[in-house]
Amino acid sequence: MPLQKYKLTIAYDGTDYEGWQARRAGRGIRHEIEKACENLFGIVPQIVSSSRTDAGVHAVGLVAHFSLSQEGTVMSGTQLQLALNSQLPPEIRIMRASRAKENFHARFDAVKKEYRYQLCNDAVMPPLLRQQAWHVPKPLDIHAMREAAAFLIGRHDFRAFTAKRQGKLLDSSRTLYECRITRRSSLITVQLTGEGFLYKMCRRIVGTLVQVGEGKITPAQIPSMLCDPAQYPSGMVAPAHGLILWKVTHRR
Repeated sequence: MPLQKYKLTIAYDGTDYEGWQARRAGRGIRHEIEKACENLFGIVPQIVSSSRTDAGVHAVGLVAHFSLSQEGTVMSGTQLQLALNSQLPPEIRIMRASRAKENFHARFDAVKKEYRYQLCNDAVMPPLLRQQAWHVPKPLDIHAMREAAAFLIGRHDFRAFTAKRQGKLLDSSRTLYECRITRRSSLITVQLTGEGFLYKMCRRIVGTLVQVGEGKITPAQIPSMLCDPAQYPSGMVAPAHGLILWKVTHRR
């Protein structure tokens, strides 16, 4: 039976979720979309995502794909978007939906991913930012943070900037195209763009940069972390709630 593949661009507030994929009986973003599909079509399709965000991490541009039988009426992208959103909880939304080529793959065709991490660098944390930004009340040296960030751009072994998980880490080399730090009033944004990221790599980079800004780590220590992570471990892992998967770029 012929199938129609669809591409979804998904946004969500990950505060109350265990991430894209839940452990065992927990709440996961993918599970909610699967339930919506089951309600609409009576089946649970295999949903493949470009990324697997961790518990508490947000997204405005995660990409996923799945296929539906073409038996009966084939839905347009707009129809699918409206139908899924009618079944999803308000903290999860399909921002765009479109028919995709048969050979499109949300994960393997991804060539670039952009994450943004938000920091509130002020004595008082605005309540509306409490679930989307990390409150760092101590003044930060932005110039030192930018100096440290420059060392991270390019292709490096980022073993020092990941966290342990089950299994053996075979290849820890990644290319980071951009590590840009901007400040607007008390809100600092760290923009990380790369070909892909290791487990908790974005959050450990941000945590390390914050410790540079606090004067606990010097920018000159960053190359040593990249070259000899066993002797020169990186800094802390930043909290999940400040991280947003912003955009995924796929090959045409």
